[in-house]
Amino acid sequence: MMKKRFLAVLVTGLFLLSMTGLAQAALTTIGTATYGGSDYNLIWDDNNNGNSIVWLDYSNSPTYWTAQKAWAAGLDSSLTYNFNSGYSVAWNDAAWRLPDTVDGAYSYGYDGTTTAGYNITTSEMGHLYYTELGNKSYYDTSGNTQSGWGLNNTGDFDNLNASRYWSGTDYADGTGYAAWDFGMDYGGQNYGNKLNNEYGLAVRSGHVSAAPVPVPGTMLLFSTGLAGLAVLRRKRKGSCV
Repeated sequence: MMKKRFLAVLVTGLFLLSMTGLAQAALTTIGTATYGGSDYNLIWDDNNNGNSIVWLDYSNSPTYWTAQKAWAAGLDSSLTYNFNSGYSVAWNDAAWRLPDTVDGAYSYGYDGTTTAGYNITTSEMGHLYYTELGNKSYYDTSGNTQSGWGLNNTGDFDNLNASRYWSGTDYADGTGYAAWDFGMDYGGQNYGNKLNNEYGLAVRSGHVSAAPVPVPGTMLLFSTGLAGLAVLRRKRKGSCV
């Protein structure tokens, strides 16, 4: 009976220990980047529309679209990375960039299935705003105004502004004058004239490696189980003499 109990403790400890390596929050601060003499969080978004990306928690001052794209693309040479212990990143993108938006024919709506409007999570900023941060838009999916809308939850971000941000995606209507953007104020996605002044937010795709950190209670269970088995083994040897 005692042996079964010890075995149960050991199995539980091994299971919980394995789970510490698998569990991963949607947003995790994996370090900082020094930029312009200040440190800004590097925030790992482990599943943004199926992609692993890292956000730089810095909002570049509003300017026109091509200037924001140039700012993001040139960031790498201006950053000093300070990753937390146990974390490393293998970048998939050659450089930092503005967030992506799925381009398509203009279609406005509220239920999240359109290219413009509200509750859209197919863009990287839309997914961040709604899914990772859990914010609400001004309109619900039926087009009715709702309470609690706006950038109320910022998670690990300290420098998100309730304003409009450029994406890096052209609005492919054939004119070349517009690009997609996202409003961190009302949660709305649309396109704007590239000469408009809007904020810039940098992101980069990459594979993040994280060394699992055992939970103290789990290690105690694991150690107790091993100790118990050792005691049982000694008792069995003694009874065979």
